[in-house]
Amino acid sequence: MDSDLIQLVNKLQDTFANLGGELDMPQIVVVGSQSAGKSSVLETIVGRDFLPRGSGIVTRRPLILQLVHIPPPDPDNASISNYTEYGQFLHIDKRFTDFNEIRREIEAETFRVAGQNKGISKLPISLRIYSSKVLDLTLVDLPGLTKIPVGDQPSDIERQIRNLVLDYISKPNSVILAVSAANVDLANSDALKLARSVDPQGRRTIGVLTKLDLMDAGTNALDILNGRVYPLKLGFIGVVNRSQQDINAERSMDDARDHEKEFFQNHPAYRSIAHRNGTLYLAKTLNHVLLNHIREKLPDMKARLNTLMGQTQHELDSFGDAAFLGDQHQGTLVLKLMTSFARDFVSSIEGTSSDISTKELSGGARIYYIFNDVFGHALESIESTSNLTTQDIRTAIRNSTGPRPSLFVPEVAFDLLVKPQIKLLEAPSLRCVELVYEELVKICHNCTSTELQRFPRLHARLIDVVSELLRERLGPTSEYAQSLIQIQAAYINTNHPSFMQNSAQAHANQQRKVAPAPPPASIEPNGSASAEDEADDEETDTLPNGVTPKDTRSVSSTVHDRSRGPSFVGSGQTQPSGHHHVAKHDRRSAGTPNSLLAPPAQINSASSPATAKDTFLNYFFGGSQPGMPNAPAALMGPRHTYVGRDPNPESGVPSSALQGSYNLDGNNAAFDMKSLGKHIEAVPSDGAAPLSVREEMECSLIRSLIASYFDIVRQTIQDLIPKAIMHFLVNHTSQHVQNRLVASLYKPDLFTDLLHEDEALVNERTRVKALLDAYKEAFRTLSEVSLKPL
Repeated sequence: MDSDLIQLVNKLQDTFANLGGELDMPQIVVVGSQSAGKSSVLETIVGRDFLPRGSGIVTRRPLILQLVHIPPPDPDNASISNYTEYGQFLHIDKRFTDFNEIRREIEAETFRVAGQNKGISKLPISLRIYSSKVLDLTLVDLPGLTKIPVGDQPSDIERQIRNLVLDYISKPNSVILAVSAANVDLANSDALKLARSVDPQGRRTIGVLTKLDLMDAGTNALDILNGRVYPLKLGFIGVVNRSQQDINAERSMDDARDHEKEFFQNHPAYRSIAHRNGTLYLAKTLNHVLLNHIREKLPDMKARLNTLMGQTQHELDSFGDAAFLGDQHQGTLVLKLMTSFARDFVSSIEGTSSDISTKELSGGARIYYIFNDVFGHALESIESTSNLTTQDIRTAIRNSTGPRPSLFVPEVAFDLLVKPQIKLLEAPSLRCVELVYEELVKICHNCTSTELQRFPRLHARLIDVVSELLRERLGPTSEYAQSLIQIQAAYINTNHPSFMQNSAQAHANQQRKVAPAPPPASIEPNGSASAEDEADDEETDTLPNGVTPKDTRSVSSTVHDRSRGPSFVGSGQTQPSGHHHVAKHDRRSAGTPNSLLAPPAQINSASSPATAKDTFLNYFFGGSQPGMPNAPAALMGPRHTYVGRDPNPESGVPSSALQGSYNLDGNNAAFDMKSLGKHIEAVPSDGAAPLSVREEMECSLIRSLIASYFDIVRQTIQDLIPKAIMHFLVNHTSQHVQNRLVASLYKPDLFTDLLHEDEALVNERTRVKALLDAYKEAFRTLSEVSLKPL
């Protein structure tokens, strides 16, 4: 019964070591400093020399030593082999009858895993020794504790060994065999110090004192062996091992045991306790302690096994059942996996997935981030007129008027300049489409369930089908986004309400910047202002943002009724009355005719009750006399020579007077028409000539109008592009992903290839299933053992 119980634990230990189980098996862990005699104690218990020896760290991997007692051979039975002892390693299927060969195999296996540089490894070596001279035991030999690295040992060798030892002795089912040398002060025992750190009450620690025969003359360890110095529940046991001279002389184990027995029986201090010291007593005590420990831990082992079975069953279920891979279930399984993949894809976009990250944005939240942060900031960073110089604007104004001078800012110039600026919105819009497409592809790759990981080919095909669907929608979405920009540039709607309001604000700003200070109001003899001035003052009261009521009325009335024509008369018209009336009429009816808005000079002169000279018409025409505007010299430009018929025969001016000379180069030399072309040079368009006051006002007005209209288009694009992407790309893919997957992959001839499982996963499932079976078998066996009388 007792032998079967230990062998059962050994069998479970081997099984779980192969399968990677986590069950804490009852075992005896041997701990001690280097040269404390650990290896000699183990060899004396076994009765064989089989452990590596040498200087420095010899034991560099844990050695799980399982001793199995077998009956001695019957000499009368010829069928029994002629040897009674052999060893078997767990990593090699071979019986070793030569224990020197066992030592060499331990060294080779240590070098294979731990290397040649004296490093250590946590991977254990399992050795089982069958002998008729041993008792059933399970011992774990660990590397000896050291203080400082010696030779080619690693610099952190002390920490490595300490952590390894603590990993084993910290387990509640481990019995600690603390080996200490008797010729060293017990207070310096590293083994007892570590044992106390995990077993402070000494309930599962056995103390072993070696080298009792090497103590100084007149000293003994009787008080320690009797438990009066360091109390342990399981006590101390003294042993006498072979010396190095005995090992070199190949002294047999039987002689060593006889010598040890004689030492305790003949020593005056140990004579009275000789019956409870020595290697044979140590082996019996360890066997008894291990059996009692196993019986004590049986309920805990059963409870732990029950928990491990549940966890292992859950892990096995996550790999799926191979029974559903049959021909009759393949179609159902493929459809189930496709539906699950499509559902995960859609839920990730909509934010309804059960597995939502709290560390970073994912799925639909990243699409929202692209729309509002990335795309929005990209549009806001575009300066509406940063790439337009004043010379560019002036050139556009000149080119749009042809050979005729412009009275107002031409609308053609505004269209010509604003359309390229609208095209600046195309690049960030197309990039927004690409970013959302890339995010959808990423969402597709992240839709991987545990069950779907079983079938890498099916998973890859699902991703390919969804990626193809996304690629199909990328083109139409980009084309539509590009069309939205082209639509905005196709028709410049200067009648847009927001544009009119922004234009009025721009005019008001120009008024405040350029308008001269108004003259003081005329005072009547009684000290009050005239009624006309008071009316003008009332009309010049400003609204919020600096816009006057008459500005708003004049702008809106003119734009909504362009059939009325310009509010200002040209040079060929006659003013109906004096220039004061004209100025007041200008101020109240200035608007936006077919050539957009009047120059700022016009508005500035009309926005305040100034003299006729300050009005735009007088500035433009010179208007010294009512009804006969004359251009000032600054705006007349160079004189030309006119040759030909008088354009107005009734003027009374002879045609010969029109053939006067015109100064081209500052000299008084006269040129005829034939030589005129030789002196005309192309007018440069690089802005070399300085801008006149009027041109500066026109350029400033055009720039402000472009900025106003660009802001309107930018807001429209910022609203329409995300909507277009959601409609053409995101929503369309979400609605059709399930149908596309079924149409592309739900084909019986593809089922076998799609449901091909990963080889690594198959092997892992096999291992987990074997581990679950081992847990069940161990639980059943332990249940049967616990029911038997002890």
